[in-house]
Amino acid sequence: MNPYLELFLTFLKINLLSTSGPASVGLIYSETVERLHLITDAQYVQAVGFASVLPGSDALQLAMYIGYNAGGITGGLVALLASILPPTLIILAVVSVLHRIRRETWVSSFIEGLTPAIVMVILFAAWKIFQKGDTGWQGWVFAGISMVALLLGAPERLVIVAAAILGVFFFS
Repeated sequence: MNPYLELFLTFLKINLLSTSGPASVGLIYSETVERLHLITDAQYVQAVGFASVLPGSDALQLAMYIGYNAGGITGGLVALLASILPPTLIILAVVSVLHRIRRETWVSSFIEGLTPAIVMVILFAAWKIFQKGDTGWQGWVFAGISMVALLLGAPERLVIVAAAILGVFFFS
């Protein structure tokens, strides 16, 4: 099979079966490392580490890295296209439906009901990640300082980079 077609179909399948982002990291691993052997375990771990630090979607960055590793710039672009195609088409369909029913009162109530649920899902995910990161009291201090910085209006990316740099000194 053409390697670009295989890349496209692999990442299309991944993005049709998962919600992308951090949730798809395991599926990307099983498809690209275990099944297709496009990269090694060590390369995948490094790619996940870089994708977590860089701004943007982890899944898209992993797709571009794996695609680039497998087929150069063209492979990276093919993997990126396959990764953004399903959510783009779904969003276009949802937007067209919402555009037609936007004046309905239940739609605004629906959105208002979703907001607190989404906030709780994000907080729950953050709590689970924090619990798994065996950081001790330093982790609580970092979390508190980060929260204060964000409440005072510090840019999110700056807080993340500062915490990463401080982490090098406190957790090494």
